[in-house]
Amino acid sequence: MRGIFVTGTDTGVGKTIVTGLLARYLLENGSNVVTQKWVQTGCSDFTSTDVGLHLKIMGRKKRDVKDLLNFVLPYMFKTAGSPHLSSSIENKRIYPDKIIKSFRILSGKFDFVITEGTGGVLVPLNKKNLLIDIVKKLDLSVVIVAQNKLGAINHTLLTIEALRRRRIKILGIVFNNAELENKIILSDNPLIIKTLSREKVFGVLSRNSRLDKLYKEFTPIGKRICKAVM
Repeated sequence: MRGIFVTGTDTGVGKTIVTGLLARYLLENGSNVVTQKWVQTGCSDFTSTDVGLHLKIMGRKKRDVKDLLNFVLPYMFKTAGSPHLSSSIENKRIYPDKIIKSFRILSGKFDFVITEGTGGVLVPLNKKNLLIDIVKKLDLSVVIVAQNKLGAINHTLLTIEALRRRRIKILGIVFNNAELENKIILSDNPLIIKTLSREKVFGVLSRNSRLDKLYKEFTPIGKRICKAVM
């Protein structure tokens, strides 16, 4: 089993799309794959969750994971917010041990478990635990997803610094182009971040709502990620 954690430099940067595309790529190349999200907020039913979108991108249905729902999505909250806040409002505590157990159960059944984070790596689960603490405990390798826009340099380098401080392996970075951003910024961000961080840049995805075209664009990126994992 190989575990990959997909984190973002912020919320809404494209982690869900990248997670689903990577899972589809691995599936189409012969691997038995499942996706997972430890904490989903702002959802009241499975179909609107990020895991639900992963499945859509992968060409699968909810029934394909119906016996594993409690493991692919250990925590779900209706309240949109940071996990610590949503759980507090709904009076339901988040237990890191439950998340770890869920991951390990899936890891015994699949070649790859691809876990999408909630926001960035320093998001709190409760008053004691950050998301990054579980990533470290499970010894997961990380793919960073950055929205390619003004401000991406600082956000991405801070994410890298936080992961390196905890000696967590960084596989590389995928950039998602922001809508209506200056083309000079779009081309410069990946270059300067690669130069300053010395981390791999797997590629840049355009702003495209058509999943078939986006997957075609992602294929060489998926190949580079797999090469980094193997």
